[in-house]
Amino acid sequence: MPTEKTLRAGSTQKRTAILSAARELFLTEGFDRSSVDAVAARAGVSKRTVYDYFGDKQTLLHAVFDEVGQSLLATVERTLADTLDGLTDAAELEPALVDFSMRIATDMLDSAEYTTLQRFVRTASGHLPHPDDRALTDTPEESMGERFAALARAGLLDVPDPRLAADHFIALTFGVTLSRLGSANAVKDPRVRPLIVAGVRAFLRAYRSA
Repeated sequence: MPTEKTLRAGSTQKRTAILSAARELFLTEGFDRSSVDAVAARAGVSKRTVYDYFGDKQTLLHAVFDEVGQSLLATVERTLADTLDGLTDAAELEPALVDFSMRIATDMLDSAEYTTLQRFVRTASGHLPHPDDRALTDTPEESMGERFAALARAGLLDVPDPRLAADHFIALTFGVTLSRLGSANAVKDPRVRPLIVAGVRAFLRAYRSA
């Protein structure tokens, strides 16, 4: 179990160095084979500093996992704001949703952060927080649901359950491309865009305001 001891806030530079070193080692060597000594050596700090800042190795893994998740969430929030905020014209809805999907597919789902997150889930799932306890588990979907609710207030969508609408949207767009192609990078694979466009249109047939 992660430690309950009081941890030092410490310097941002040292915390960043420790997190970066831990991320590299956990990915290349695996969580079980990576020691706190090795993390400390790579970060250029003492072993005691690692313990003072993070308590134990499992808590350090949780911190790395959360840092990667926060980076991905920031990408989702930024892309939502760039593509969907302030939308009022029904004619712009489909291209805006396609633009959002294409940017997420390429900028997030094909990013090093997303790859890292997926590798941690595959290789260190027994050491990660239970999915129900992870702060980031539902946040991207809820952020999308909030935007869909705003589009409903603008008269563009009919979404009785915004979170469910977000789940449906993801399944019809990113879910289909990842399931069928194993990748969602539209720059590298021209098959991605037609699948996303078809998914957006299916979503709008279900949720566009009459």
